[in-house]
Amino acid sequence: MGGNNFTLGEMIRPQGSGRVPVTVLTGFLGAGKTTLLNGLVSRPDMAGVAVFINELGDIGIDHHLVERIDDALVILDSGCLCCTVQGDLMAALMRLHDRMARREIPPVSRVLIETTGLADPGPVLRALMEDRLVSARYRCDGILTVVDTTRVRDQIDRHREAVVQISMADRLLLSKCDLAGQVERDAVDRALAVLNPTAPRVVLDHGAADPQDLFASGLYATEDSPRDLNSWLGGTLWKGGVTSAKDGHGTAALPAMSAGGTGTPATPHSGRVRSFVVTFDAAPGWRGFSVALGEILSDWAGKLLRVKGLVALPGLEVPMAVQCVEETAYAPVRLEGWPKSGPLADRRGLLVFIGEDLTAGDEAGIRTRLANIPGDRAALRQAAARRDLATRGWLAERLPLSPSAGLASEAFVIQPRFLGEARTHG
Repeated sequence: MGGNNFTLGEMIRPQGSGRVPVTVLTGFLGAGKTTLLNGLVSRPDMAGVAVFINELGDIGIDHHLVERIDDALVILDSGCLCCTVQGDLMAALMRLHDRMARREIPPVSRVLIETTGLADPGPVLRALMEDRLVSARYRCDGILTVVDTTRVRDQIDRHREAVVQISMADRLLLSKCDLAGQVERDAVDRALAVLNPTAPRVVLDHGAADPQDLFASGLYATEDSPRDLNSWLGGTLWKGGVTSAKDGHGTAALPAMSAGGTGTPATPHSGRVRSFVVTFDAAPGWRGFSVALGEILSDWAGKLLRVKGLVALPGLEVPMAVQCVEETAYAPVRLEGWPKSGPLADRRGLLVFIGEDLTAGDEAGIRTRLANIPGDRAALRQAAARRDLATRGWLAERLPLSPSAGLASEAFVIQPRFLGEARTHG
């Protein structure tokens, strides 16, 4: 898929810190999640993967069953573990880890969590990020959303859950494509491009897929730089260019978006989802950027579905990748370098916003915030006044302070220090 040339071993085994990667599988009722899981749990290359499902009876595992550890956990002959999600999911993950630690079960290399057809995956991600015990042992890998090609256009018109599931996906899995005509498939492609222009799409083969097309789909796939940053932000994103944070009149040329005016998406459906791109003419200070984006997530809560992009920072030669789902801010990732070709080769920071019921005024307000990012001191004062900032953890990143305009230099990175208090002791 795309430029990601990972081997299957890289896809499945834990990376970096040793935390177990967690993939969330979602999709509206009847989309084909159970069919997909039935195919996955029978594969020998799923050995070491723990699958959390709502009801074991929904998965055809009788002829695969090797050992039942208890009412909620079984080990299949493929080596895959299946367990029902009973009660609190975070508690279930901790029980799984404790069993591994006591060597009651084989080591788990990945967790795949199936949500219900009406579930918003946001709370699952938020819990994985914010629960300290769980986040020390598990890491978010990505969201997979199964899409019923024959019914998805009607579903996104009628059900907010379908819109949210698609908009949050790191990868879209298209089911029942053989039952839809070409005209319908083209219409579905246009609708998905409006809801989530950055997610790669995988066509399922009679409901089945190879694990290497599913796992390692998000920013944290290897706790390392994505192999293809242009692909991560969405290859079709670049067909019409992008606009600056300071340009309140331009439009972001995302798929299915009008070519001029206010940037209203030309969606064939309800028009509730709006996507736009913001670029930065100059590298913002990290602390000011973190606080500004945190305030945006809070002030536009309930409207913003997803924010993702790269940030160029003063004194840092490599980009910082950031990603937010609703009001949850993923940990930032310092990448290995900027792409040498493509639209990102100019090393300008760029953010993609996907929101629901965002007006042109909302877009203008977000652009204004990002065009007027506070300096370090002002940012820290604002952060102290807003204890609920989703990006508060970003302030702990060890990054250069923002130089003032008079200290800028092409030859040196000049680090200002706040020494006013020290002079009284001189």
